[in-house]
Amino acid sequence: MQVLTYRNGGAWREVKDPQEDGNGRTIPDPALAEINRNLSDCFRCTNLVVLTGLGTSLHVNVLPKVPGASGPRAAQPGKRIAPTMADLWNACKENREELFEKVIALTHFPAAKGENIEALLSHCKIAEEFLGDGDDKALITGFIATAEQTVRDCVRFLDVEDEVGLHADFLRRLVRRSTRKLRTKVFTTNYDLCFEYAARKGRYVIVDGFSHTTPQVFDSLYFSYDIVKRESSPDSHDFIPNVFHLYKLHGSVDWTKNTKSGEIEKNPASESPLLIYPRNTKYELSFEQPYLEMMSAFQTALRQPDTGLLVLGFGFNDNHLAEPILSAINSNLHLKVVVCDPGLGPWEHKEKGVQDGNDAKHPYLSKLRYLIEHGDARLALISATFEQSVPLMPDIAAETDLEQHYERIRLMREAG
Repeated sequence: MQVLTYRNGGAWREVKDPQEDGNGRTIPDPALAEINRNLSDCFRCTNLVVLTGLGTSLHVNVLPKVPGASGPRAAQPGKRIAPTMADLWNACKENREELFEKVIALTHFPAAKGENIEALLSHCKIAEEFLGDGDDKALITGFIATAEQTVRDCVRFLDVEDEVGLHADFLRRLVRRSTRKLRTKVFTTNYDLCFEYAARKGRYVIVDGFSHTTPQVFDSLYFSYDIVKRESSPDSHDFIPNVFHLYKLHGSVDWTKNTKSGEIEKNPASESPLLIYPRNTKYELSFEQPYLEMMSAFQTALRQPDTGLLVLGFGFNDNHLAEPILSAINSNLHLKVVVCDPGLGPWEHKEKGVQDGNDAKHPYLSKLRYLIEHGDARLALISATFEQSVPLMPDIAAETDLEQHYERIRLMREAG
């Protein structure tokens, strides 16, 4: 792990293995202390905003590797894992392998863009608009439909009993904040149900814009509601703990649109879930319902005073999300930003030596790095995976009696 903040003089500092002094006491590591300080500062903000991307789901159902081993991820027996963009490319190619090269040729897809399914689908949508009616257009239209179906199948990798303990631990640290502060807002670009299943495991309450009726129907009004506990006295009420807001910026595998009423409903078995598919029209689609409400809430949250933004596993490749973040950094002096991603910071290549991280090459991340190097104390970049980041986040309170009770009941049921 590495960290870049103004306190380091604008230079990356690596976390070292624990060292002991002559009396056997552990010497505090400056880099680790700096990471802990920035995460704590972020959690202490009145308004805590979290933005997560694909990187927070890549560890789920993955077969543990032997220490020191490298290579691609492998799924546990009988399980499926979250797909990367490269995985989606390969899956789409396998499904229509006999037509794949022709699609590449018809769309004039440049080889320089590599195996990028988002770029390919973007070229397909453009080609579909300009190709005249005929076999070529029908081929492209059919490929788009097949590719979207492949994406839907791949992102439905999670079963309700799959292990999402790390997500549950993460949520536990988020929702333990004082109820006097604003509810934590979790924004995610992921389609999967990791946070929903983790909340179920931890008995956390999600406010996600859907009603508590059957079927559940989306209405942004529900985001303004909260949950309180009322005792026998009608004048006595307290905000309950363990509540957070969840905004799924690109849709979810359990969202569907009712063709008769036009309403957005929850249906885990939907054959046509409401998703923003990976292509360059994501920006335009994000301004349709229900995504418009999510984007509006995201931009509003970033403009609030005393706001902490924690970014996890998000590569800043979606302009419609990266631009509001950069704009808020420019205009909101009371915004604290911590970005955690393993692609940040310099790294050692076996043959080429030390290589620059994304912070030196990415158009948005390089701007954050520039501000840090020039003394911006509000920003911090941490080179760490989701698995490395969660244990370092402040654990504000010990496990409550109610949580211990739920865990005992769960273990009893599993024991039969």
